[in-house]
Amino acid sequence: MPSRKISLAVSIMVSLIGLTFDEGFTRVYSVGPGQSHANIGDVPWESLSAGDSVLIHYREPLYHEKWVICHAGTESAPIVIRGIPNERGDLPVIDGRDATTRAELNFWNEQRGIIKIGGANKPPDTLPAYIIIENLDIQSGRPPYSFTGRSGSADYVNNCAAIYIEKGEHITIRDCILHDCGNGLFCGNLTTDLIVENNYIYDNGIEGSYYEHNNYTEAYGILFQFNHFGALRARCNGNNLKDRSAGCIIRYNWIEDGNRQLDLVESDDEEWYSDSRYRKTLVYGNILVEGEGEGNSQIIHYGGDGGDESKYRKGTLYLYNNTIVSTRSGNTTLARLSTDEESCDARNNIIYTTASGAHLAMLNSAGTISLRNNWLKAGWLNSHSPGTETVNDGGNVEGEEPGFTECSTQNYTLAEDSPCINGGTSLLSQVLPEHLPIMQYIRHCLAESRPSDATLDIGAYEYPTANVVGESHVLDDYTLSCHPNPFNTNATIRYTLAQPTHVSITIYDILGKQVVQLLSECQLAGYHTISWDSRNDRDEPIAAGFYFCKMKTDEFTGIIKLALAK
Repeated sequence: MPSRKISLAVSIMVSLIGLTFDEGFTRVYSVGPGQSHANIGDVPWESLSAGDSVLIHYREPLYHEKWVICHAGTESAPIVIRGIPNERGDLPVIDGRDATTRAELNFWNEQRGIIKIGGANKPPDTLPAYIIIENLDIQSGRPPYSFTGRSGSADYVNNCAAIYIEKGEHITIRDCILHDCGNGLFCGNLTTDLIVENNYIYDNGIEGSYYEHNNYTEAYGILFQFNHFGALRARCNGNNLKDRSAGCIIRYNWIEDGNRQLDLVESDDEEWYSDSRYRKTLVYGNILVEGEGEGNSQIIHYGGDGGDESKYRKGTLYLYNNTIVSTRSGNTTLARLSTDEESCDARNNIIYTTASGAHLAMLNSAGTISLRNNWLKAGWLNSHSPGTETVNDGGNVEGEEPGFTECSTQNYTLAEDSPCINGGTSLLSQVLPEHLPIMQYIRHCLAESRPSDATLDIGAYEYPTANVVGESHVLDDYTLSCHPNPFNTNATIRYTLAQPTHVSITIYDILGKQVVQLLSECQLAGYHTISWDSRNDRDEPIAAGFYFCKMKTDEFTGIIKLALAK
């Protein structure tokens, strides 16, 4: 089973009556072998408060437990549920099969999630807020599996999710693996300000059904970034990322396979229909991959699917600086716009099919798309099934190959002779300055700063203006560099923070496995340095080779390549 290799440096803790207290007298509940709590159900979930943390350590056998979070943290003191990996970087596994729940908890819709946020009798129902769930591998919540709940043994339903958010605000799901469930992630429309980042979501769905997906969300304000959305389970017909939100931003993700890669359709919340955020959806900096044999030949659906067109999005899909690849031998359609009241502004995208250009169409049979400075397979069509669609061609680059570094291995960075280099155009004022593409995806679930020069390249990747190992990445006075580089024992990591923030600096090996976390703390703005003695988190010297240094703050993520030569 694939696993993300992530680990954390954990603060030294002092136990007192099964609890641990930090300087602010918030509580840390540590779960697992040798910890103060043997099982997740030993944690008093009904009594959590702002600033509390639950640290779930890796163990074998797996945790067969499920629970609800129904409390509110604050912006400065969130409630954190964090997995602590083993020495190999394997995340603790929460398995829904035969899972049990702490007797003091009583919540509804038990059959719809392994971890649930919001909706409970015990603890008393409230609106959860400022909840962070990170570094957990959550699996196997679907038929035919069952669990023991408040009424005894019960079966999961088809639309059970690894994480089910019934309601909440300011929720973050990060660095998790969500798989082998009906839906990987599900949230309802009583959710606001949801961040989904750095997760691996794959292998979900129900055989023969179109109604369960890797992701199924409906929130007021939702951001997807740095995620890897993999294939659904075999013979499952759902979409990959299905979303009904207002204020939807999808950026810097890798999304492959599924009935459609993106299915962006209507909400049932009437209060959103007159909201400008409902009419504006941003999709940029992503890699969208359509494989042979996937159910639908459309990459993106935007508008609605319920039949009541008064509810449809009827706005604009801003689609820019994405790399879109289809290896279908038959037809591929970039976008289905549900009605003529939906539109798409598509610019600076690579839209490549391995089949001939005659197999590539821009639209299905409705809506308006404006094309500008995209790379398109020569011979492309407006539609395979003409209707009332309108295609405005503002000038694009056409050819047989976009100049990928190596398409056969899915290395979609640009080769030095690519016609996409400096082929982009400026972005619309509706997306600037906040949504300039300043990052680019690294396989998998990592990202780096996108090199900046005078002209955007076409696609999700910018060709580097200087191919220097360990070059500095800059974003509004955030910098990250290493000296010397290459180095043979000791390296100095230099970085600048534009404002006071929490910052972490972590070293990964070439396979993405964490080597050591050098820093995780709040720091003041300004110039900082930290030394690394080329040892791992077990204080062992590491072998010569290439490594990555990742700096992450609330506003910035940067990665540089280090060369250790001994």
